[in-house]
Amino acid sequence: MMVIVVEGAPPRLRGRLAAWLLEIRAGVYVGDYSARTRERIWSEVEAWIGEGDAVMAWKAPTDQGFDFVTVGRNRRRPVEFDGLKLVAFAPPDRPP
Repeated sequence: MMVIVVEGAPPRLRGRLAAWLLEIRAGVYVGDYSARTRERIWSEVEAWIGEGDAVMAWKAPTDQGFDFVTVGRNRRRPVEFDGLKLVAFAPPDRPP
């Protein structure tokens, strides 16, 4: 199973995702595909995300049982720590 969450995604990308996956809430897509198809879908997300941001999580043979990737501007970034993938928070943008 895989889950993709998008924020600020252009309508064209949202339509492409809806063709492959089930949109269970606004911007939340789920499905069950092979690794090859999952990578193909993610390449579409990376190509069409524009000014938005996205995260994809899927079941994987890791100690955590899943893996994830992100794209776009988001305060949350994946980081490796002692064999685990964690989330680091960047400081909030401060207005000039």
